[in-house]
Amino acid sequence: MSAMAGGGRAASGPPFGAAAGGGAVPGGAAGGGAALPLDASAGAVFHALADPTRRAVVRELSRQETVTASALTAQLPMTRQAIAKHLATLADAGLVAAERAGRETRYRLTPDPLEEAMRWMAEVGGQWDRRLERLRRHVGGGS
Repeated sequence: MSAMAGGGRAASGPPFGAAAGGGAVPGGAAGGGAALPLDASAGAVFHALADPTRRAVVRELSRQETVTASALTAQLPMTRQAIAKHLATLADAGLVAAERAGRETRYRLTPDPLEEAMRWMAEVGGQWDRRLERLRRHVGGGS
């Protein structure tokens, strides 16, 4: 998560998902750069975080080390069943881990999938920055 904390884009290693199969960013290869594969795990992260309710759940989880679904129900305006459904989607994306402690299940964030998705976004953003700079030079008369 810290790669973009300063507001800039970080250049780090090979493109996210380079070893995995999956789709590519549209226009990647034709735009003068290599296509950046978007593997299924990154797609699951983006899908999970596309929902504002799940983002609220992630925000609450980030404020505590571990939390139960019942405790989240007290903090968010929804039923325990709705919380459980959102936690399951977040867990499927690898963003949340569940640990049984006696009769209760405690949930915690697992930041690695989010960090990988952020690295992928930073790489895509860096490619766009380079393309825009080439366009600026071309429009400005430089080559």
